[in-house]
Amino acid sequence: MSIIAVIGGTGYVGGHIVAEALGRGHQVISASRNAPSDPPAGVEVRTGSIEDEDFVRRLFADADVVVIAIHGAVGDKPYLLDFVPRLLTLAAVCDRRLAFVGGAGSLHVAPGGPLLIDLPQFPDEYKAEASSQAQVLDALRTTRSSADWFYVSPAAYFGAHLPGQRTGSYRIGDDDVLVSDAEGNSAIGGADFAIAFVDEIEKPVHHRVRFTVGY
Repeated sequence: MSIIAVIGGTGYVGGHIVAEALGRGHQVISASRNAPSDPPAGVEVRTGSIEDEDFVRRLFADADVVVIAIHGAVGDKPYLLDFVPRLLTLAAVCDRRLAFVGGAGSLHVAPGGPLLIDLPQFPDEYKAEASSQAQVLDALRTTRSSADWFYVSPAAYFGAHLPGQRTGSYRIGDDDVLVSDAEGNSAIGGADFAIAFVDEIEKPVHHRVRFTVGY
């Protein structure tokens, strides 16, 4: 079993990843700015910020895999991007795997088609987050770091407002196109996204690439 640290472990996606990893017998460290009022049994709770270099360094020292499950933007300004170089350096120096919960906006809706973020119906209130997550992915793809990382983008319909039901099933897509069903629907529930995420941690297949998850 692995020791998995989740930065953003009290959020929607991070919480699902924490629960899934715990359920499989992994040792889990949930890191967040504020301690949860009712943490899952068995999780180690650490309170701190990704802005605190010493706090993050201790997570890398203690874990086998560090998951980044925080927003890419704060308000309309990029946030996570500033920390990517430090995260990559720590992952390389400590020989840890680095895993990112990404966004769907930078995916093409079909092979050769437009990006999801460029569709006229893409909500304006999500554009700063989507573009910030795309910048994080670009930084990972262009780094000279030797760190082993992976980045997972969900389907188009995903989030706390569309939690769905756990089915235990999912499909994996490549690093460029949304996963959609035969009717063109692109969705994934939080619990099933977490299953795919922890599956990749347990049986690494994707190294230094983005992959996508959907039904």
